[in-house]
This record gives sequence, C-alpha cells and structure tokens, in this order.
Amino acid sequence: MSVRIGFLGLGIMGTAMARNCRKAGHDVMVWNRSPKAAQALAGEGARVAATPAEAAAFGQVVVVMLTGPEACEAVLFGPDGAAGSLGPGQTVVNMSTIPPAFAREAAQKVRATGADYVDAPVSGSKKPAEDGTLVILAGGREATIAAVEPVLLAMGKKVARCGEAGMGSTMKITVNVLLGAMAEGLAETVLLGESLGLDRKALLDVIMAGPMANDLFRLKDPMFRADDYPPQFPAKHMAKDLRFAAEAASQAGANAPTLAVLNTLYARLLDRGLGEADFAAVIKAL
Repeated sequence: MSVRIGFLGLGIMGTAMARNCRKAGHDVMVWNRSPKAAQALAGEGARVAATPAEAAAFGQVVVVMLTGPEACEAVLFGPDGAAGSLGPGQTVVNMSTIPPAFAREAAQKVRATGADYVDAPVSGSKKPAEDGTLVILAGGREATIAAVEPVLLAMGKKVARCGEAGMGSTMKITVNVLLGAMAEGLAETVLLGESLGLDRKALLDVIMAGPMANDLFRLKDPMFRADDYPPQFPAKHMAKDLRFAAEAASQAGANAPTLAVLNTLYARLLDRGLGEADFAAVIKAL
C-alpha cells in the first residue's frame, strides 16, 4: 500500500533513504535546506517542497533525517516548520541522531498537535542506507510503530522496538559507543603492529582471516590498507554521537571510561580538520 511521505533532510543517509521509499512505491515529497539534492530526487519521481511545512502537510508519515537537535528544532518547530502543518492521523518519524531528552521533548510537542511521534534513529552508514539494510531503532507507542513499519522497512531490514519515545535515541548512542570503540581498537592495533615492525597489510590479513573479523572490520579494511578514509559515516557525526552518550552517561551516573577516551580522540580528530572523513580516520588522532 502506497503511503504519502514528507521527507525532510537529504544528506548522505537521507538521500538514499528517500530514494528507497520511492523504490518501494511510496509517494514521496522531499525537502532539503540546499535544493540540489532535492532536485536530483525530483528527476527520479519525487515531489519537491519549498518548506518543511509544505512537506509535512503532504505526508501521512513525515520522516526527519537531519544532523542533530538544532536542525531538528528549526525544521520541526521554527518558521515554516513542519509542526505547523501537523494534525491527527499523521506521524512524525524522527530518524536523526539526537539526545534522548530532546527526543522526549519533541514527542510531547508533536503530540500536542494531534499527530504522533516515533523516535527511530538507525544503525548503519552509507552503504546499508543505499542497500535498504539499516537497522531501525524505534521508540514510541507500539500501535504507531506498527502502523509506520511498512515505511520503515522500505529503508531497513529490521525494526527493533526499544520502548517509548526517547529510547530509540538511547539505543543509538549506546551502540555507537561500541562502534567507535571497535574502530579505535582496530586503528590502535594497526599502529601498534607497525611500530613493532609488522607490515600493515600482513597484520590486516591475519585479523580478517581469524575470529576477530566482523562486518565492520571488513567494511573498514580497505580504508586502513589504503590509508584513505572516504566518508561512509563522517567522523563529525561520530563525535556528536559520543558527546550525546557522554552527556547521558553523566546524567545517569554511569561509569564509562572508554567513552571518555573516545570523546577525547574524536575531538582531536575534528581539531585536525578531519571531521568530514570517515570515523575510521580516528587512526589519525592516535
């Protein structure tokens, strides 16, 4: 069944996700702050909105895929924002990575319009977004998640139910701590091996042939071999997610020593001008 979707935000991830919604047969109206990405999708059959409010008025489901809480606040609740067009029967699906507290606040504001809200960030980067194999971390009312699941499965392979709104974001920042630690661990191992006289490619061959090999390492292996880090998940976004995780850990009184180290390293990476590189470029911060 075709669903009318208003899609807000067409970055590395959003463009691929909106394209997959179109491929699944949904009627998609897109909006992006810079119009070039929207025009590219228009050539593939998407409608283009002039404002977030116009896209929201069109959509039975309004998907938001933006860089963080500031952008979400402006696009949802600012001038010409989506919230002004929302009402009963609509659902906002916020797939941006945002702090859990912001997700809970946004849910309250959206629900005050009569619409509902699902907090649904994703686990996965550029290639899974292109392939439609993201894991979607959904927080919200069970009936609402079930209602929007056909749209979510146009973009992902699995919808993980995490609890109420805000818990999807909690799940995302928690698993991204592990993601950052895995990339840093591989990077540190490569540099240690080289400092001890091992050939980088020989070391990576051993890692990839043994029990330590995993999907993430296989994805990043060519980057470490070439010492080149084209963005699949930019380091600036990893740094942001780790910052959100550290804030949440502090508020909860949780002990997270590795998270503190990761925050220092990714902040250093941004200071060195590598925020646009893939997060595997953390090797340059060591």
